[in-house]
Parts: sequence; structure tokens; C-alpha cells
Amino acid sequence: MKGTIKTLVVGKPFGFISREGETKDLFFHESELKSVTLDELKVGDVVTFEVGQGDKGPFAQNVSRA
Repeated sequence: MKGTIKTLVVGKPFGFISREGETKDLFFHESELKSVTLDELKVGDVVTFEVGQGDKGPFAQNVSRA
């Protein structure tokens, strides 16, 4: 899937991705980043990812810059 980095939480190891056609943003943790670091990402960057299901609901995994 493709999405856009919507929020990067300063000082925290996570952020949120907005997906076209979806109203709820998708959580991602820096441990799910592939070939990019959290410091290299910016709000507005387009990323690819897979949707996983965790205890707290869906999340983005295998996140990489598109």
C-alpha cells in the first residue's frame, strides 16, 4: 500500500501515515522502517507499507520510502 507521512512525534520513536480513502491514520513504529531511518523521514513523504494487526488495532509494517 501507499500512504503519506502525516505526523512524526518529536522525541518519540513513532509517527502516523495517512492513507487515501481512509479517515483514520495508521500508526507506525521506527522498528518497522526498512531502508530509511526516522530521522530521514519528513511530513509529506510518500511511503509504501503493509498493514499488520496488533493488540491495539491495525499498524503499518515494512515501511519504506516510495
